[in-house]
Amino acid sequence: MLTSVRVPVESESGHSRSGSARPTLLCFSHLRWDFVFQRPQHLMSRFAREMTVVFWEEPCEIEPTETARLNVRHADDFPNVRIVTPHLPGGLEEPQREDALKALLDEHVGNAASPLIAWYYTPMMLPFSRHLDASVVVYDCMDELSKFRFAPEKLLDLEQELIDRADLVFTGGASLFEAKQSRHGNVHCFPSSVDRKHFAKARKELPQPADQAELKHPRLGFYGVIDERFDIDMLRQIAELRPDWSFAMVGPVVKISEDELPRAANIHYLGGKTYEQLPAYLSGWDVALMPFAMNESTQFISPTKTPEYLAGGKPVVSTPVRDVVRSYGHLQGVHIAHDADGFVRCCDIALEQSREGGDWLAEADLLLSATSWDTVQARMSGLVFEVLGERAGTPALLVAAE
Repeated sequence: MLTSVRVPVESESGHSRSGSARPTLLCFSHLRWDFVFQRPQHLMSRFAREMTVVFWEEPCEIEPTETARLNVRHADDFPNVRIVTPHLPGGLEEPQREDALKALLDEHVGNAASPLIAWYYTPMMLPFSRHLDASVVVYDCMDELSKFRFAPEKLLDLEQELIDRADLVFTGGASLFEAKQSRHGNVHCFPSSVDRKHFAKARKELPQPADQAELKHPRLGFYGVIDERFDIDMLRQIAELRPDWSFAMVGPVVKISEDELPRAANIHYLGGKTYEQLPAYLSGWDVALMPFAMNESTQFISPTKTPEYLAGGKPVVSTPVRDVVRSYGHLQGVHIAHDADGFVRCCDIALEQSREGGDWLAEADLLLSATSWDTVQARMSGLVFEVLGERAGTPALLVAAE
């Protein structure tokens, strides 16, 4: 349930800023909590075990005659994650929007427990938050947003300002790390990880969702956001080359028109699904697909779905995304294709692996055993507490244990 809030926020313990040992992590995200469960949600839900997390979303527009307000709710299953969505009157000029957001932010976090950690996924929220007296500033760069369609002109300048202000810069993949490492003295590469237990459910024959149950095999699938990063021409061609294959496309369509999507009897757009539903869809596929377009928007991506597909026991066919090739291309169960004909050939091999089994899955499991979201969050947390300790003149382990 959403509630309008016009009062300062207290810490989860009920205490305001008065020396509470539980830090407040204020996360500025361009992705809504309920959109697609990915890196921000994985990390913030884990940080919420040791901190109060405030997840600040992009604003929604309300009637011009209404008053700016915040809608606040707790995330389902994560009571220490507070989702905050500003609602701003339509028609405001940019300076007015920033002033309104700044006022709402100050009102909301004014009594938050200290220390305050400002965590950014987007530089675009810096203009109304740069004044915050944060103990630690983190920039977790999960995408090169300036390469995406409709990126604001001022994004690059704001990103440089954010990097200059940050105590820590994290990147979501090796390519992003290489692009950022010379721009800051404390950059760390944290490729997106996987909840192996969650996706391992797909290795069993799960009851099939109604909208996928009737699709014939071979069944090849993709889940994720369908946007300018998705190679719609590749999908069109492989569907034409293999009309006897069923293609299950799971995920919301954003920033491109649905009219642009290829339409064929064997291509099925099933819409967005929750994180909890994904293993059921994955379990019904023979091969998992990553037909990313090779363009500016995919130059620095490191798809989370690569380890998720493998954890679900499915061989993967992908276009040559740099971080996929570098991190997973050596695996027998990951096939890299450069064009539609090659993609179909790789799918044929992957279908054979799916039917016959073999040691490809054991090889993938060995690689996946070295990573988890818990491990990534713990390492990030250690770095954050190290900075807190330096600021307080206290060893990091003592700060973390308080």
